[in-house]
Amino acid sequence: MKKETVKKTCTYIGGQAVMEGVMMRGKRSMATAVRDPQGQIQVESERLTPPEKRKKITRVPFIRGVVNFVTSLIDGNRVLMRSADVAVEDEEEQTKAAQWLEEKHHVSVDGIFSSLAVVLGIVLALLIFVWVPQWITGFLPTHIFNKKSTGLEGLWFNLAEGGIRLLIFIAYILLISLIPSLKRVYMCHGAEHKTITCYEEGKELTVENVRGCSRVHDRCGTTFLFIVMVVSIVIFSLVNLIVVKWVHIDNEKLFNLARFGLKILMLPIVAGFSYEMLRLLAKTKSKIFFIFKVPGLLLQRLTTREPEDGMIECAITAFKTVLAMDADPTIPERVFATPGKMSALLKNTKKRFDDCGIDGEDAEWIFALVLNIPKSEVAETERILKVAQAKEIIRIADERLTGRPLWYIIGDTDFCGYTLKVDERVLIPRPETEEMAMMAVAVAEEGNHILDLCTGSGALAIAIYKRLEESNRKVKMTAVDISEDALALAKENAETNEADILFIQSDLFSRIRGRFDVIVTNPPYIPSAEIEALQREVKDYEPRLALDGGADGLDFYRRIAAEAPKYLNRGGTLIMEVGAGQAQEIVKMFRGNSYSMIVQDFNGFDRYVKIVM
Repeated sequence: MKKETVKKTCTYIGGQAVMEGVMMRGKRSMATAVRDPQGQIQVESERLTPPEKRKKITRVPFIRGVVNFVTSLIDGNRVLMRSADVAVEDEEEQTKAAQWLEEKHHVSVDGIFSSLAVVLGIVLALLIFVWVPQWITGFLPTHIFNKKSTGLEGLWFNLAEGGIRLLIFIAYILLISLIPSLKRVYMCHGAEHKTITCYEEGKELTVENVRGCSRVHDRCGTTFLFIVMVVSIVIFSLVNLIVVKWVHIDNEKLFNLARFGLKILMLPIVAGFSYEMLRLLAKTKSKIFFIFKVPGLLLQRLTTREPEDGMIECAITAFKTVLAMDADPTIPERVFATPGKMSALLKNTKKRFDDCGIDGEDAEWIFALVLNIPKSEVAETERILKVAQAKEIIRIADERLTGRPLWYIIGDTDFCGYTLKVDERVLIPRPETEEMAMMAVAVAEEGNHILDLCTGSGALAIAIYKRLEESNRKVKMTAVDISEDALALAKENAETNEADILFIQSDLFSRIRGRFDVIVTNPPYIPSAEIEALQREVKDYEPRLALDGGADGLDFYRRIAAEAPKYLNRGGTLIMEVGAGQAQEIVKMFRGNSYSMIVQDFNGFDRYVKIVM
């Protein structure tokens, strides 16, 4: 039987283990998936400058290795600290000193700690892996290991120093693996490798498939660090030779200091060469080069552990997020839900909305609704958000970034002070329509029979009925719509608001009997060809039936002009909301009626046509 072969898939995506999760980095995006204390996977993602848009010098061989090393160091530390914010639940409020620094001097305490962590990490690494090996070699017998010799004794000395550095590196890896939290990071490291390997082997990214893959990988950072150790032996040997041959320093302490300083200066060269070697070894499958890979692959057995299924799920989530974002530039960034300052999350949410062309006012509404504070106070309010609050804000913001209208996400909206349920069955009532409701209230009298054509959510009918009821003017209210789904929602809203309204399914006046004193209507008035040019919130989510007004947007007004006189009592009033630039044309349709008037909305646009029969 012929053995089935699996097509290999190369990927440029690399990763890093973090606290209780995995970060994956592609060419155009980076994503970190972390499991929080409640067991949920949180994702934070961001856009990166693609390679073709970066400065040319950062893509030059050897120089790119230095750039990538520094970038990885900074970003790696940042995402590690961010993951800790999610993995370790801490809802303690900031100290007064921290709040004072941030509010008065705009100094981020978290930013200070992050920067200090990077600096201290670099200093500690230099001490452990450069200074300590140099110090230990001072105890070796000089007749065999002589740092001031350019002969065989000098060679043995440099090899010994490199060997000590490598042993310290291995001991360091073993020691930190004893720390429970870092042992779990090693497990997440295994999940990262297994996920990338699974994808490259052409398998579907499932927990079961990933679990069966190898936890060692050619492009691992551990292999890179091993290569750094080897390359440093060669380059630092040259440094030692330079100091011995051309820098004549008799003082032992100054001699050692000169060697240490030159080694630090040569680190960029070490990083550059090591990066190019890692790329070469990762690309080749030649058995000749395998011997150079073996030590790094063996070291990965120490820095990776078999992961839990939950860690694999995090790795898969991060990997798929990067794949999707690299392929689709419209996918928005995401942020972790962590305790923190309200202003910081608000600023971040507004930026995410702005990047996607969404009004920042929606962000303020989200904060106002979740925190139960007036929208007008959102920008001026500061507080420390709890994790649950941040999660809810981010959940709503993420859904809003898909294009779905905010009020569909929330599930209800306010119209004239009354709460109305809204979803994709009906248009979201606009503030401008509230003015039309008040115009109807102003002309209605006790005992009037009022008709709401194209009622949708029932907003107009409910608002008019309730306002008249509050002013002790009892009226009979009828509302019609062609959509059965819209009527079902309108009835639910009427019941919720205790409004006594008769609902009829009808195509305008087709099933209406009797006459009315007031008719209000907000019919579809968007020209058919213009619907696709509307905001995606409207064209992709709101019902087309409630938008499409025919070729010129006036189809419904023509029918209303022809039929309304038969259903209005003498002296009755017809109030219509109209689209931009349509008012004059609609008035012409009602020539011969006793009175017609165009009324502007609060923005100064011709928005309403009022007809008195």
